[in-house]
Amino acid sequence: MRHHHAYLWTGPKARFDDEALRRPPHPGPPPPGNRPELIERYRQVAAEFRTSDLPPLETADWLVKPRSLVRGTWEEPKEAADRLGERLAEYAPPRFATEPDRDPARLTRLVQTATERLHAGADVSYGYYLDRPTYLTLAVVTCTPNRATPQLPCPCA
Repeated sequence: MRHHHAYLWTGPKARFDDEALRRPPHPGPPPPGNRPELIERYRQVAAEFRTSDLPPLETADWLVKPRSLVRGTWEEPKEAADRLGERLAEYAPPRFATEPDRDPARLTRLVQTATERLHAGADVSYGYYLDRPTYLTLAVVTCTPNRATPQLPCPCA
């Protein structure tokens, strides 16, 4: 049965910007003779991508992260989107860096859009600057199967 997993990450924007650690490693290592720093970077990414709490570049890749990073699971898209709305309301008034991001009408529209997207089997991911240089990401990933990457396993399995 299709269901939805929620994820939340907050941390330094500089860490979030380390895109190499936010994408799955290439299927094979660099060929022999490559610069040692490239080989070391590949090893680091291969070792850390699946275990890191950093948000992946592709929202669906949250599904390969540790189950301990799942912040909630719901069968109904509206329930998952409502929980997303609760997290937005929790962070928005005191910490969102820009006034438009704190606008209650905008936040309501984001939750409505999230409900529609999740109902259609898509994923939802939002990101916000908090107290600089802190960054927040909120994601809800549709599972079993994920529309973008149906081959990914469910973290509940």
